[in-house]
Amino acid sequence: MCRRRRRRNGVTVSLPVVPAPASIEPSAGSFPLVPATAIDGDPDAAVALRRVIEARTGLMLDAGPEAARRVILGVEARADRGAPESYRLVVDAETVTVTGADAAGLFYGVQTLGQLIARDGDGWMIPAVTAQDAPRFAYRGVMLDVARHFHPVPTVKGYIDRAASLKFNVLHLHLSDDQGWRIELHSRPRLTEVASATAVGADPGGFYTKADYREIVEYAASRHMIVVPELDMPGHTHAVGLAYPELAEEPVLSDSIRQVAHEYGGGLPTAGTAYEGMAVGFSSLKIHDEATYDFVADVFGELAGMTPGPYLHLGGDEALGTAPEDFALFVARATAIISDLGKIPIAWHEAGAADGIADSTVGQYWGYVAPTDGADDRARAFVAHGGQVILSPADAIYLDMKYPLDPSTPAGRQLGLTWANGPTSVERAYAWEPSDVVAGIDEDDVLGVEAPLWTETIRTPDDIDTMAFPRIAAAAEAAWSPATGTSDLRTWESFRARVASLGPLWTRLGIGFHRSDEIPWVTE
Repeated sequence: MCRRRRRRNGVTVSLPVVPAPASIEPSAGSFPLVPATAIDGDPDAAVALRRVIEARTGLMLDAGPEAARRVILGVEARADRGAPESYRLVVDAETVTVTGADAAGLFYGVQTLGQLIARDGDGWMIPAVTAQDAPRFAYRGVMLDVARHFHPVPTVKGYIDRAASLKFNVLHLHLSDDQGWRIELHSRPRLTEVASATAVGADPGGFYTKADYREIVEYAASRHMIVVPELDMPGHTHAVGLAYPELAEEPVLSDSIRQVAHEYGGGLPTAGTAYEGMAVGFSSLKIHDEATYDFVADVFGELAGMTPGPYLHLGGDEALGTAPEDFALFVARATAIISDLGKIPIAWHEAGAADGIADSTVGQYWGYVAPTDGADDRARAFVAHGGQVILSPADAIYLDMKYPLDPSTPAGRQLGLTWANGPTSVERAYAWEPSDVVAGIDEDDVLGVEAPLWTETIRTPDDIDTMAFPRIAAAAEAAWSPATGTSDLRTWESFRARVASLGPLWTRLGIGFHRSDEIPWVTE
């Protein structure tokens, strides 16, 4: 059983490590962190550690080989080095040692070490501990929707930094939707020439050049994250119709779409006119036209060449303007195209209704913690086809859902939506167990956990911080940490105390987190 507390000067304090490690054992004493501390070993890990130490403390460590206190960073050289991404951390009064099973594990050990740094009077220290840690799931993702509102490269890089500090290893970019197309592809240049300039609410659009996308991919890799690009189809494709109208069906209007347009503005969708509203489900590609599949092959073929990671996401959600049999045909052909490119297709769980999906296609479940409307059946279908499932329960870890009304938050800053049983409290974001969501899906069938952030109301980096933090930490713990009930760290009371202690670190890192009144925030 993991312990989460230590005693200092007779007072019991919580170790502020999030996500909760597999094991962390406190011991007596601490390691004083002073400028004359040496950092030895892996140079990339040393850069990452210096970055977090400087942000947290302002200290610029500068010590030579004769330094009395040392931080030693390295990758385990033995063949039995441990699970991928795992690490061991040992802190005593003289030395800190972080050993990773691989470079990613060493990086994650450095993140844990950074979280442990604490005030010691007028100085800084690291409490004496021994930690053994490894991730529960291989895929630990965050999604950023850059289609409803475009977010430039610096904002994306900032989100990568924030996510990596919580041991996420996937950035899923939602690159296309009814409101805009956000990635330059030479095979289909009109997508960015014609369909990238708009966003929800008539806000400015934008797109990533191929060089921009390469910069994002390389930056993510430097933080041990892969990029999963999503081009959503056959629905969510109104922007495609602006550029290539011969591929698009006429919008299918329903009472639901009219109601959303009435509530949120933006008007009703019209073929050939940029769409700036928030309704979904009205658009579709032409399923029985071979030109559509030429388009699919072009865009995913070029994107595959730009993306070193193993996955391409084809969307497949909310295709309400597509007949079910046509949807099944499209999904079968699109997943086959992606598979033939040597990539693993990912699709939202609706695609599980298609019998002909390519084997090994991964399903992304966005239903509720308690499944409704057959969403669990569709998720199980991916497993039946030899694939796995990513869990993104909307009523727990959709980071764009509103928070409960907080009197300290001005009315004008109540960002987000409420459709997923919202508002969503921090406690609700935490209080779910991945193995319990979809009956009949075993632990080995779960590839991982992903926390999406849709951006209908999210315009700025500050908006992203406000909506993501602290609930993103709950998703991180679901993805990385031991299962609920197997560790005394995996409780709401433990989590809220550990997150509370991260307030000063997040502040020094420039993260404008939502100071939820559910959390007893620590200040310095």
